[in-house]
Amino acid sequence: MTIEFRHAKTDDIVAVLNLHYRYQADSINEEDKEDGFITTAFNADQLAELIDNEKGLFVAVKENEIIAYAMSASWEFWSRWPMFAHMVKNLSNLHYAGQTLSRENSYQYGPVCVDKSVRGQGVFEDIFNYSLQAMSKRYPTLITFINKINPRSYAAHTQKVGLDVIHEFEYNNNQYYELACSTSKITKSSGE
Repeated sequence: MTIEFRHAKTDDIVAVLNLHYRYQADSINEEDKEDGFITTAFNADQLAELIDNEKGLFVAVKENEIIAYAMSASWEFWSRWPMFAHMVKNLSNLHYAGQTLSRENSYQYGPVCVDKSVRGQGVFEDIFNYSLQAMSKRYPTLITFINKINPRSYAAHTQKVGLDVIHEFEYNNNQYYELACSTSKITKSSGE
């Protein structure tokens, strides 16, 4: 069966939240945590804003079920969470691909979530590329962060889609990698 990659619709919010809940740090089954987890919690209103205003929620659909999502949005959207506000404060101190980063030339990608039933089949790479291509029309640089206690996410983002570590930082007693890539970069799916 084929997998469809598309922009999310408001009708998708409940399914996205259900998938998110299964892999969010506060609610994930402990045995699943070693395979990756999501730090930030979201609600339906925030996802509606992400869909309607930011055009930044992307989904993978297989047999009418959402099996993956990726979020991407402006720093203005993300700044309501203290972690992202902390990242914004340091943007002008970071450089990537010959430019000083700013709210105008970069955006925050992630979280991304792939259901364990389809991991290792190229879904991560494909949804990453779909979101990257969609956001490339507005921004030249993708920025994201990964908790250092999440090695699966780190490996996926650095090895499978080639993100570059540009900074390391501490926030709320946690250690993070900050990563970047050019939105003109599209990687190959391992499922091809």
